[in-house]
Amino acid sequence: MSQLRRLLPSMNGLVAFEAAVRCGTFARAAAELGVTGPAVSRTIGRLETYLGVLLFSRKPTGVELTAEGSDLFAAVTRGFSEIERSLNRLTPSRKTGRRPIVLSVSSAFATHWFMPRLAAFHERFPGEEIQFQLMSGPMRGPLDAVDLAMRYDHKREGEQEVLPLMDELLIPVCAPHFAWRGDSDAPAARMITLSEAQPDWSSVLSPATGRFDMEQFALSDYSLVVQAALVGQGIALGWLNTVSLLLAEGKLAPASQLAVRTGRRCELVVRESGRRPVLREVFQWMKDEFARDVAAIRSRYPHVSGLSSQ
Repeated sequence: MSQLRRLLPSMNGLVAFEAAVRCGTFARAAAELGVTGPAVSRTIGRLETYLGVLLFSRKPTGVELTAEGSDLFAAVTRGFSEIERSLNRLTPSRKTGRRPIVLSVSSAFATHWFMPRLAAFHERFPGEEIQFQLMSGPMRGPLDAVDLAMRYDHKREGEQEVLPLMDELLIPVCAPHFAWRGDSDAPAARMITLSEAQPDWSSVLSPATGRFDMEQFALSDYSLVVQAALVGQGIALGWLNTVSLLLAEGKLAPASQLAVRTGRRCELVVRESGRRPVLREVFQWMKDEFARDVAAIRSRYPHVSGLSSQ
């Protein structure tokens, strides 16, 4: 450790660097770390200056890892993962003496799907504590520090178990009082999009709603996109695995009569499921909750086709 301190005066640079690579952009890393984008950029810049190498190549379209950056990220990931594993072993839940269940999901899923069900989770799993590793960007990344992770078409590694939750379904959604009527003057005619979304959401929203001239309103986090739709700011593209409860309870309404099936599958990846049987039970609970949501949505909105969890 003393040699590491001579090589690197501060760990902040490594923390910012690891977050920037994992999150995909400096802005997303800043949001995770609770600082500004320029602060992350400056911290990484100081690290590069100290090391005497470029870790990222700056381009008009964004930043890309250099070969040196890739080498450092691999080493940092291994080191941080081992530290996290040790901390998880040393810090069991203070309430029960059990190690908490760590779930890697998007901030939108945690906010709009899981948190409203938190009481139901504790009723179903008394004594279990749930913790979240929240992701604001694409649902990917290593599972070293988590027990369960929501991913799409995940490639199994090691002792992982990949369990299918539901097919990926997209449906335009809006506030019920702005249910789509084709009225060009209605507030719902505005398209709420996600910054840096790929592909462009208009390729799905415009054909689904029959409108190709909608004004766009971009937000940086999908949780904010859903919230904007809830308060009547326009039409958003709804991932069923995130907005299913909001649709089932009538807090959001379909803005189209067709749910789009992407061909991808939403899965729950279980790390070392054989060592903690409760993890598979949590998966089954989530799958059952999704099925109940879909049944309620089909009952409430029978005119919408293509709605099924499988």
